Amino acid sequence: MDLFTRSWTALRTAVAEIPDPDFGRPSGCAGWLVRDLVCHLVIDAQDVLITLATPAAKEPTVDAVTYWHVADRPPTGEDPLEALTVRLAAAYGDPHLLRFHLDDVGSAAGRAAELADPRTRVGTRDEVLTVSDYLDAYVLEWTLHHLDLIAHLPDARTRPPEEGLARSRAVLERIAGAAFPTSFTDRDALLVGTGRSAPTDAQRAELRDVTVKLPLVLS
Repeated sequence: MDLFTRSWTALRTAVAEIPDPDFGRPSGCAGWLVRDLVCHLVIDAQDVLITLATPAAKEPTVDAVTYWHVADRPPTGEDPLEALTVRLAAAYGDPHLLRFHLDDVGSAAGRAAELADPRTRVGTRDEVLTVSDYLDAYVLEWTLHHLDLIAHLPDARTRPPEEGLARSRAVLERIAGAAFPTSFTDRDALLVGTGRSAPTDAQRAELRDVTVKLPLVLS
């Protein structure tokens, strides 16, 4: 749970540091600008608040790994929620308003996570899992989106915590059912493993022994 807090705090700090003009630059999410991604983070923060306020009496059906689904193909932007996110981000106009909304809702989500009992079961996406597993799953979400946020912002000061990168790699390897080559940094494993960047020729050669179909498109 502490890693959830550190990853989420680092991501929100990175957003707060982005100059206004950079909100119109591309992000690491195909088809999304930085402002679109930040708007998605607002929605994510709302989801965290809703889930932590949705207790479940049933036994857990998923954990931090099986919470994730692997899709057949990357998002196309045609999904109604994806399209809504882009329109909503544009409607903010002033980046200050978007930054303020993320800080407001995001801070509340962070406090709710710190106050939650890790043993409590909660419901989301028609599944049940413990608070601990739910927040652990979101370490991967925050880490990947932190990499997306700064993908085209070379001057970004705040980077994802090293512990978050390592945990996210471990979760992604469990989802894949295979380990990435040890020569891959945690960042490279996440970016190449999820299709956010193409492997180099040397990396592609090392991946020949990895018995999993890449990229892993998570949803």
